[in-house]
Amino acid sequence: MVSEEIAPVLLTRTLTSFDMVVIFIGIVLFIVNSAGFQFAGPAAFIYLLIAYLTFLIPGCFITAQLGRMFPEEGSIYVWTQKALGRFWGFFAGFVAWWPGLAAIVFAPILVVALLQTVFTGALSETWQQGVVILAVLWFSCIMSIIKQRVSQNYVNFQFFFYAAALFVMSIAGVIWLFRGNPTANDLSTGWNPFKSANVTVFAFAFLALLGIEVPLNMGAEVKNEKSIRQYLFWGGLIVMVAYLATTWSTMVVVPLDQVNGTTDAIQTVKTGFGANWLGDIVGLILVWFFVSNTAIYNYTFARLLFVSGLEKRLPASIGKVNKNKVPQNAVLLQTILASIPVIFIWFIFGSGKDFDVNVPYFAMLASANVIWAISMVVLFSDIFFVKRWFPDKFEEARRVPEGGLKLAGVLGIAASVAAVILTFWSPWYPPGFTTAQWQFWLAVITVIALVFMLVIYFVSERRAHRGGAPATVTADTPPVVAGGAE
Repeated sequence: MVSEEIAPVLLTRTLTSFDMVVIFIGIVLFIVNSAGFQFAGPAAFIYLLIAYLTFLIPGCFITAQLGRMFPEEGSIYVWTQKALGRFWGFFAGFVAWWPGLAAIVFAPILVVALLQTVFTGALSETWQQGVVILAVLWFSCIMSIIKQRVSQNYVNFQFFFYAAALFVMSIAGVIWLFRGNPTANDLSTGWNPFKSANVTVFAFAFLALLGIEVPLNMGAEVKNEKSIRQYLFWGGLIVMVAYLATTWSTMVVVPLDQVNGTTDAIQTVKTGFGANWLGDIVGLILVWFFVSNTAIYNYTFARLLFVSGLEKRLPASIGKVNKNKVPQNAVLLQTILASIPVIFIWFIFGSGKDFDVNVPYFAMLASANVIWAISMVVLFSDIFFVKRWFPDKFEEARRVPEGGLKLAGVLGIAASVAAVILTFWSPWYPPGFTTAQWQFWLAVITVIALVFMLVIYFVSERRAHRGGAPATVTADTPPVVAGGAE
C-alpha cells in the first residue's frame, strides 16, 4: 500500500503510551451512556459484562495482534486490505469512518444538552443550539490542524478533570447510601436479561465500547510499539470500571421515572452528594470533555480519509499534510461534511419548531452503532486471514495462543452481528420514535452510507484504470504538503 510507505514520512512520531490511553478514553468512554443503561434495570450489569466478555476483551486481543503486525496509519483500512484485498479494505475503512463523522456531530449535541441542564432555560431556540454545535465542530477542526503535540497536550490536560468527574460520579451512590438514604430503585428484581423490552440494551452496551482500534488510525505516529499493549490494557480497564461504577451510582440515586438517558450524571451528583453546585461543576467538566472529545474524534477519524487520499480512493489533495505535519485537508473535508446535517437539521428543518435535541442525537447514535458494528464484523474476520498471507509476521507478533485469537474472533463477530440486529429491535428513545419509525430511519441512514461507499469505490477504480498504475512511492520520496513541496 502506498500509505505504508509515505505516511511515516509525512507524519511525525509523537504519540506516547499516555497519549494513546487518553485517545482511547476519549473515543470509548462516553460516560453519559451510563444513563442509557438504566432502562434495563439491574439487567444492565449483565449486558455490560456480556459485552465486555464478547466484544471489549476479544477486541483488545485482536487489535493488539493486528496492530503489532501492521503498525500503520489507518488501522482497520490497512489490516483488512492485507487480509481480504482492496475492495474490503476500502469497505472496512469507510464503514469505520462513517460513525466518526456522526460522532463529531452527536458529541456537540451533548454539549448543548448538558448546558441546558446546568443553565436552566439556556439555548431554548433551535438556531442557538445549531450555533453552539457548529462552534464546537469548528473548534475541533482548529485543534486538529495545529501541531499534533500541541492538540494532544490540550486533551491530556483536560483528561485529568474528566477523571476527577468520573470519580465523583462513581462514588455518588456510596455517598447517597452513607447519608442514610435507601436506593432509588429496587435492585433485588429485574435481573432477567432476556426480557424482550430490554434486549436492545446489549446493543447500547456494545455501542458504549466501540472505538477499540481507533487510536491506531494514527499508528504511524506512535513512538513505541509497547504503547499498543499499554493503551489497550489500561484503557480497557478504566472503561470497564467506570461504566459499572457510574451505572450503579445512577441506579442507586436517580429513580427510573426521572432518568432522561443523556444528562443524568449531573442529577446523580447533585442528589447523591446533596450539593447542586458540585453537580453543576461536573456538568461543566463534561461539557469541556465533549468539546475536547469532538477534537479527538476529528483528528483520529480524519486519518482514515488521509489514507484514502494516499491510496487514490479520494482526491490526492486529501492525502497531503500542512506545515504542522497533520492532514489538514482531510480534517477540513470531514468538518464540512459534518456541518451539512447540522445546518439542515438545526437551521432549516428544526427552525421555529418545538425541537427535541434527543431525536437527532439518538438517531445518529444508533445509526453509527449499526454501521460501526458492520466494520467490527470485518475487523474480527481479519484475524482468520492474516495468518494465511503473513504466517511469519503473525507468529512474530503473537503473544497469546492462536486458539485464543480465533475464539476472540468468533466472539467478536457474534457480538457485532447481535448488536446490528438488536439496535433495530426497539427505539432507544421511545418519546421520539415508534418502533416502525426507528427501524425505517436506521435502515435509510445505513443504506445511504453503503451506497455512498460503493459510489466512491467504483469511481476511484474507474479513475485508476484510466490513469494506469500509480507511480511507486518510497520512503525516499520528498514529503508533499498542502500548498507545495516541503
